[in-house]
Amino acid sequence: MKHNFNAGPSILPQQAIDATIEALKDFNNTGLSIAEISHRSAGWDEAMDECNFLWKELLEIPDGYEVLLLHGGASQQFLMLPYNLLQTKAAYLDTGVWAKKAIEAARYFGEVQVIASGKESNYSVVPKYTIPSDVDYFHFTSNNTIFGTEIRTDPDSPVNMVADMSSDILSRPVDVSKYAMIYGGAQKNAGTAGLAFVIIREDVLGKVSRDIPAFFDYKIHIKNKSMYNTPPVIPIFMMKETLKWLKSIGGVTEIAKRNKTKADCLYSEIDRNPVFKGTAAVENRSIMNVCFVLDEKYAGKENDFMELSKKYGLVGIKGHRSVGGFRASLYNALSLQSVEALVDCMKEFEKIIG
Repeated sequence: MKHNFNAGPSILPQQAIDATIEALKDFNNTGLSIAEISHRSAGWDEAMDECNFLWKELLEIPDGYEVLLLHGGASQQFLMLPYNLLQTKAAYLDTGVWAKKAIEAARYFGEVQVIASGKESNYSVVPKYTIPSDVDYFHFTSNNTIFGTEIRTDPDSPVNMVADMSSDILSRPVDVSKYAMIYGGAQKNAGTAGLAFVIIREDVLGKVSRDIPAFFDYKIHIKNKSMYNTPPVIPIFMMKETLKWLKSIGGVTEIAKRNKTKADCLYSEIDRNPVFKGTAAVENRSIMNVCFVLDEKYAGKENDFMELSKKYGLVGIKGHRSVGGFRASLYNALSLQSVEALVDCMKEFEKIIG
């Protein structure tokens, strides 16, 4: 058995994989593969509507918001967001690599005020910050996949608030009403790569003075129900099936309990086992991406642990290439059994070299 800890693209519910395989063979009893149907057909309209409805139901999205399913990933939204919302100045919180990329993109469109940065701590903590009231919006990245920190509450903001929730969307309840926009790439908890989700409050649009090309204008995509151009039908179908699976097991409230159980299991072993140590501040530890290293006295033994991990069927636990160490991504579809297999591997490694 393989235990998939990949950071993204990542583990998917088997139910969603199986349904997509069947749709590739025959979509909706049409006798055609989903890869060859018209995206203007009635059957596809129904699939799009169901996916949109599931987003609204699972996150209890209030009236006045629209859900967009767009090409690409979060990196494209780094540009589309300021294109549509940044008139003069925006505030950004720097919590890691992806936050920095969003900051760099926004600077093409206006002034960016970095209100706090975790750089001095090597992004091991979420820095304290105060949101200014003289900006068009405040932006933060809720989960740091590379360094393993997470903002798990919905801040109060005096201005429009925007969050990149690529890697922790649908892992816990979110008060969508606090946000002007939530966006992210789908390839963690919402499906597979090649697709971005955008949850946006309509009244924030149309406020900037610049002309926006149609493809980058959220209003155009809302008007065309995410089908201004040919949508990525296979990733959207897989997203729909992933959301159906999440609903079937009890929704975000239930998955939040399961995710906490998984994270507590792994963090407890990291704190107990003298061979390993966590890299993120305890108060900011991510539930989704658990980052850890070997204790200094065992430096140079990383490959030995990786070799042992193969015996347990562990996949994707090597840390990001920019930081090294280890990373276990505990996304929604990962089972507690997989986390327990990793813990067992860590215990055996302790016996071998401890």
